[in-house]
Amino acid sequence: MATSPQRLYRAACPNCGAPVEFASAASASAVCGFCRSTLVREGDALRRIGTSAELFDDHSPLQLGASGTRQGLAFTVVGRLQYGYARGTWNEWHVLFDTGDDGARSAWLSEDNGAYVLAFDAPVPRDAPAIETLRAGQNVAIDGRGWQVASVEQARLIAAQGELPSPPRLEGEFTVVDLRNAAGEVATLDGSDPRQPHWSVGRAVTLAELRMAGLKEGESEKTLKGRALACPSCGNALAPTLASTQSLVCGQCTAVVDISQGVGADLAHYAQNNSGAAGQGPQIALGSTGTLAVDGAPLPWQVVGYLERCDIPEDPEEDTSFWREYLLYHRTAGFAFLVDSNEGWSVVRPITGAPRVRGDTAEWQGTAYRKGYSYTAKVTWVLGEFFWRVQREERAFVTDYAGTGAASTRRLSHEQTGSEVIWSAGQTLPAATVAAAFQLAPAARAALERDVPVLAANASDMGSGKAIALFVLVVLVMMMLSNCGDDDCDEVRDTYGAASTEYRQCENRRAAGGSGRVGGGSYGGWSSGGGHK
Repeated sequence: MATSPQRLYRAACPNCGAPVEFASAASASAVCGFCRSTLVREGDALRRIGTSAELFDDHSPLQLGASGTRQGLAFTVVGRLQYGYARGTWNEWHVLFDTGDDGARSAWLSEDNGAYVLAFDAPVPRDAPAIETLRAGQNVAIDGRGWQVASVEQARLIAAQGELPSPPRLEGEFTVVDLRNAAGEVATLDGSDPRQPHWSVGRAVTLAELRMAGLKEGESEKTLKGRALACPSCGNALAPTLASTQSLVCGQCTAVVDISQGVGADLAHYAQNNSGAAGQGPQIALGSTGTLAVDGAPLPWQVVGYLERCDIPEDPEEDTSFWREYLLYHRTAGFAFLVDSNEGWSVVRPITGAPRVRGDTAEWQGTAYRKGYSYTAKVTWVLGEFFWRVQREERAFVTDYAGTGAASTRRLSHEQTGSEVIWSAGQTLPAATVAAAFQLAPAARAALERDVPVLAANASDMGSGKAIALFVLVVLVMMMLSNCGDDDCDEVRDTYGAASTEYRQCENRRAAGGSGRVGGGSYGGWSSGGGHK
């Protein structure tokens, strides 16, 4: 178990007189835990340079004083920077490694939607490109290594806490660029200091492998208390359950509501042109918990969100494919996606790193993948709550890859949306495994099967369970096509507008005397929703 480094410095806050402690002689700044004054060390004295805002209570399991170990070295969490950007928030926890006679070494434990990266500051490489020249998806060589730009975000400091290696930037926005490589490393160019960018390099970690102690105690679900919101469409009470929730679907009118601005804000929202009007919802109920192995040991995952998505064919006469995604949540493991497509079921989650791509093949962690399909994907219908801001016309360009040889059940996906690139990895699952994980009833289990072609099936030759499965699948097909290829263009126009792509595509199909039909072959994309790390 980690032990706290020896306390080397203590002084009184010049604003309120409360004691302020420093665990490292190298730390240049701290935030008073009583009055939130931001303090800078000047010799043996402290100078107040401003006041930190209150931390947004994101119900992180981490807290000051928590400890752990990494590669045999003990560390303690001593500070925190909380940042905000267009798609949410993330934390940078300042940790000190106890290096014995050499003192303490600073590092950063980044936390974003249940994903963690442990990184160390380093000198900015001489060949690092100017931060303003980088774009998401770009491949660059820095410090003799190849990197892919994963995201370019405009960030702002929300609040600071505890002991910090340098004074925090209290006002204004700055650019943060995340880069990843095939070795699983994550690098960050941080432009918070206009005089010189900060450079850090690290790797993904889990709280379990860090053997963390002193975490906050709590339920497996991050329940929000006292966050009263009214649906701006119908007035129904909204009840978000996750602190990281950015978008929430009203349970009464199914409007999609942006709650990222919090209580008292003018909540943006939009009505859905939805398949829910037919009375058909997710086959796995929201709130259900199932035990699944998601690239690791089996864990209990809770269904907190549900999406329906379809591709957008370049040619209106081409087939339209559709799939469904269940957003899964675990308190310490973060988020994952359970995908239900024409190809069957799979479970995936975003990876920290960038697979090595050569032509139509990709390699990740020793597994070779073959390129499948590339397409533009669109979200058509959502339920539940999401850690990103769900927007109408939310689209992404997706490329799917399938494992080769003995790894044929493995899946890999590249998804790009604007300023961010997300790679996700996972594996296929038998429908029986999904049904057993969520303890579904026998009739519901039969409906999960995706191994019987709809047009070739003969209900008279089936048992009642297979007949139910066929009926449910046909209903799902019809519902999805109502979003991606419906001939009822008046409803599409009223929902999306006369200038929308949906309306133009609908008019083209109607003029051609046909509509989209269900296609096959796509493994299904998965919405990453964004994330700093």
